[in-house]
Amino acid sequence: MQLWLCPLLAFLLGSVPFGLWIAKSQGIDIRKHGSGNIGATNVFRVVGKKHGLICLVLDALKGFIPVVIAINLVPVTGRDPLLGLEFLSSFAMDPAASPFTAQIIHVLSALLAVLGHNYCPWIGFKGGKGVATSAGVLIALMPAAVLVLLGVFIVTLFVTRYVAVASIVAAICLPILTHIGARFHNTEEGLSLWEAGVWNKPLFFFSLIIGLLAVWKHRSNIERLMQGTESRFTLKSKKNQKIT
Repeated sequence: MQLWLCPLLAFLLGSVPFGLWIAKSQGIDIRKHGSGNIGATNVFRVVGKKHGLICLVLDALKGFIPVVIAINLVPVTGRDPLLGLEFLSSFAMDPAASPFTAQIIHVLSALLAVLGHNYCPWIGFKGGKGVATSAGVLIALMPAAVLVLLGVFIVTLFVTRYVAVASIVAAICLPILTHIGARFHNTEEGLSLWEAGVWNKPLFFFSLIIGLLAVWKHRSNIERLMQGTESRFTLKSKKNQKIT
């Protein structure tokens, strides 16, 4: 049962409403302005660039930290501690856990961190769209893919000037990249992880779920895009506009 402490901790950390707190520190209830969600994009647009960037970093960390803890507390046999956190290994919950069990705990922790952000229990199970928190958990789980997704996001944003479109395209690419990684990473025998049947199945299904969840959370943006009313991204933030 102690293995489930990692996903529980991940949900609690993921549910910390940093965006709400940051906006309130400036006298603004972020839920009543812009898109109404507590994510970094809305904070950026309503409160200002500096506060939006702070929110982005904090939302990513609340996804990254619990997954790093889970990977170190429920390690895969034969792998070095993530980030060299050897001291956590002495608290390992199940050093003899099978690779599949460890992978399940890792991806559940990642998923619950994102769900904690998207459906925060402290504010009526509402929240953000989970892009920054998803980036945080993916940096811990598959950092190489994050670099590719970041490139996809930046190029799409540059071409379209829509954060929502860039986020949706990156979300769709996520499970594709996970599949490609299984195809091109080889075992010691020279077979791909996919051919050898030892690819990280929980990670693939997690990437599929989180990608679909990200698209679902952007459904209101999709409607505004179809109506031509979605706001375009600009580096000139609208800080402390008159808000009535």
